[in-house]
Amino acid sequence: MLGRPSRGAVSGEQGERYARHLTLPEVGPVGQRLLTDASILVVGAGGLGSPALLYLAAAGIGRIGIIDDDSVSLSNLQRQVLHGTAAIGEAKVVSAARRLGDLNPEVTVEAHEKRLGVGNALELIGSYDLVIDGSDNFATRYLIGDACEILGKPWVFGSIHRFEGQVATFNLDGGPNYRDLFPKTPPAELAPNCAEAGVLGVLPGIVGSIQATEAIKIILGVGEPLSGRLLVIDTLGMGMRSLSYSHDPSRATVTDLSDYEIECSNPEDVVEEPQREMFEINPADYVQRVNRGWSPFLLDVRRMDEERIVSLEGTSLRIQHNSVPQQVDEIPSDRDVVIYCRTGGRSAAVARFLVASRSSEGRVYNLAGGIHEWSDTVDSRIPKY
Repeated sequence: MLGRPSRGAVSGEQGERYARHLTLPEVGPVGQRLLTDASILVVGAGGLGSPALLYLAAAGIGRIGIIDDDSVSLSNLQRQVLHGTAAIGEAKVVSAARRLGDLNPEVTVEAHEKRLGVGNALELIGSYDLVIDGSDNFATRYLIGDACEILGKPWVFGSIHRFEGQVATFNLDGGPNYRDLFPKTPPAELAPNCAEAGVLGVLPGIVGSIQATEAIKIILGVGEPLSGRLLVIDTLGMGMRSLSYSHDPSRATVTDLSDYEIECSNPEDVVEEPQREMFEINPADYVQRVNRGWSPFLLDVRRMDEERIVSLEGTSLRIQHNSVPQQVDEIPSDRDVVIYCRTGGRSAAVARFLVASRSSEGRVYNLAGGIHEWSDTVDSRIPKY
């Protein structure tokens, strides 16, 4: 629970507006006053920010800040349901403030038409009780995480990619932060291309709604927030799983903000020497070649929690994909290297990075389709997750 509720009673109009809250024992009049007295900064008024902002305003969060420097475009409307066709070309924070004011005029909406950066993060974040991250890039996530660690503010993380989403609550009551789960910022070569990756339109609605739920739980002091847990949502299989992590005692506490330049990569930015290339190999061909005596270095670039679910037989080493640049010397250059991940995206990025960044006597292969393709074509006992 972040603060003490005001002593004022819920008014008659508020009693009708928040009737379904007031009947919940976990909320009631006291809890509703806590929500009214709370302040939340939402970073981004796009796909994740849209549902989060709508539900925060509907719930009666007293002061809501929105920071975004973008304008509404036609391509946003497939998933950014806060905005309408009439708002195309308008600043997202202006469109968002108007919609939230219409939804709940009792809520104070503060529009910050700017980009969150090193120069303003501490001041902005410091003026709110907690943060919801609706950004779409690594730079902003690390900036939010570091600023919240310095200020002692909790924040609710969300991310989306194609059909999969993730949610976690960081820095809550001294709990682990973003860098405990993702210690290093990835180089641009290993950051997915946001525009080309695509996303199922309803997925941000699911993830953003869960983020709003987490924020409301934290304000009310009820339930079990996702502190020390990463919730992974798979809309194709319609399943959820919770992965545990903890504070890394060896990690130095963040005391100041740095420059955060990592952005989404563009395939045109990846320059390879003309005489060298990344190769693709499917799991069935890989097995046939190994059975004929081929002995490549098999590199797993997934996270540790994924390794616990399943690993391919013969794996030589696991290095999380965004840590490869720091540990590249552990990957031999005098052997063929085959790289795999869950579905082939991260491994392809690592393969391109290896080819472009160093000389090698052996070839670099991406295992096309990754674990999922292996399960479909080689061994169905391998779990798809």
